[in-house]
Amino acid sequence: MLLPSLLDQGVDTDSAVTIDGTSFTAPALLGAANAVVPRLHGAHTVAVLAAPTAHTVVAIVGALRAGVTVVPVPPDSGPVEINHILNDSQAQAWLGPSPTLDGVKPLPVVPVRVHARDWHQHLEPHPDTPAFIMYTSGTTGLPKGAVLTRRAIAAGLDALADAWDWTARDIVVHGLPLFHVHGLILGLLGPLRFGSSLIHTGKPTPQAYAEAPGSLYFGVPTVWARLAKEPDYARAIADARLLVSGSASLPETVFEKIAELTGHEIVERYGMTETLITVSARADGPRKPGWVGVALRGVETRIVDDNGCVVPHDGNSIGVLHVRGPMVSSGYFRRPDANAEAFTADGWFITGDIAMIDPQGCHRIVGRASTDLIMTGGYKVGAGEVENALLSHPAVVEAAVVGKADHDLGERIVAYVVGSVADPDELITWVSDRVSHHKRPREIHFVESLPRNAMGKIQKTMLQ
Repeated sequence: MLLPSLLDQGVDTDSAVTIDGTSFTAPALLGAANAVVPRLHGAHTVAVLAAPTAHTVVAIVGALRAGVTVVPVPPDSGPVEINHILNDSQAQAWLGPSPTLDGVKPLPVVPVRVHARDWHQHLEPHPDTPAFIMYTSGTTGLPKGAVLTRRAIAAGLDALADAWDWTARDIVVHGLPLFHVHGLILGLLGPLRFGSSLIHTGKPTPQAYAEAPGSLYFGVPTVWARLAKEPDYARAIADARLLVSGSASLPETVFEKIAELTGHEIVERYGMTETLITVSARADGPRKPGWVGVALRGVETRIVDDNGCVVPHDGNSIGVLHVRGPMVSSGYFRRPDANAEAFTADGWFITGDIAMIDPQGCHRIVGRASTDLIMTGGYKVGAGEVENALLSHPAVVEAAVVGKADHDLGERIVAYVVGSVADPDELITWVSDRVSHHKRPREIHFVESLPRNAMGKIQKTMLQ
């Protein structure tokens, strides 16, 4: 059963979910979701414009109760992306509000009424029923739809509960989008599965986090970086049980500043749309800045070199990370070609991320093989290591490192920096003093800001 706590009418909580000015008790959310079920009779796939609203919550839970697959659509998408998602997923209707943009494919709209209630019982769908088709960011082409079954989601959440000691006693706080794994699967379905309350802050501002009384706070690195600059707001969440960061690499300087202000070492974790969360620091284990923890319960990991050979777990050797576990997607929807590229014959998912694993099983993500592995002068250099060295400079606010074609080196290391430093040579020397000499940037470009997507990930293809 995917949402057992929600189905327990005796859940002892005043507010199961608070979002966009609306608070639901568990029974009220169940009643509103049940009222959606008869409206979806005969449907197999619906699109939800996943804004952070009560309508989105009711729509998603209602579709899950009905056993209908949900396609979360980012509310800021343009007509081309929306039409691709609708056509590719074969969505039959919008569940809840639809986009008002010109040029969007017309589909029927199934209304969602937040205040409606229905107390009929409904059979639990089969565990292998697809719960979501979630679309990737599409950085290397049109977005692909990863199919996430109810079984995979349950396994992924239960593995996190084991790692984080996540229980009904927790109050989860976040302001993350509801169209990604972080905000939707972890941030909404996690609380509903375990019976913990959820406070969605709307925007993930330092003030909003400080004013929300929680025990488990979720954020992307941008959220924690902003909190680190607001000491009073950061200290206000010192009574939390865990602070969790994901969706992008957390700078070591932010990790250290938050620890100084709150007494908390942030729990870093690693996952993808296609795999959910597979690696994380544990509530009862060590946390190292720049490292994303150990494989979750039921997960296997390995790193593989260009020749397909498994790389030693020595904390220094790097390779492409492969993962295997019960929470991994069953594949891309209607894309056998992409599945053949992404999965090995024996079931390993090829993440495309470059990583290293130490002898204790702790993982460090160096970057994406497509953008963050730089071949320079015969050496393999992970952009993340150079970025961390840059970010350790007191005047550097943000940094992104890429490789650019070079007739002599193959690729030269180029850094884009936001900060108050004016002298490129100062930063090049700074990096050379902290990492191997061949890893130093050959060029430094000072910029006002770095291009980011909705989850705060730097879009390096726009820097090439």
